[in-house]
Amino acid sequence: MGKPARARVLKDTEAKAVARMLRVSPQKLGLLATLIRGKKVASALADLQFSKKRIAKDVRKCLESAIANAENNHDLDVDDLLVAEAYVGKALVIKRFNPRGRGRVAQIMRPFSNLTIVVREVEGKA
Repeated sequence: MGKPARARVLKDTEAKAVARMLRVSPQKLGLLATLIRGKKVASALADLQFSKKRIAKDVRKCLESAIANAENNHDLDVDDLLVAEAYVGKALVIKRFNPRGRGRVAQIMRPFSNLTIVVREVEGKA
């Protein structure tokens, strides 16, 4: 006697993964999200592997999780997967203060972000 199962939000040919509380600003994470959006997963993984950005490792981990969800939970073919959506949301911002001259302070913002990646199976596209 638990809760009834929630209806599936995504289509049958889609799977998603969410990475929460990534220690990077949403603006910087958005650059990597636009880099992989719309690409085949093999190409997106290669782009993230050779990216010089620090957060690319976490984005790659999230993409691999979405691929694993598609393969294991929804029986989708990994070779036909495409990064359908990759979007970034804001999480909390830690505020710190630096003492400055003449009794003043400077505020330091330390933002966190959430990343959502949706992969979709496409048939016949090369």
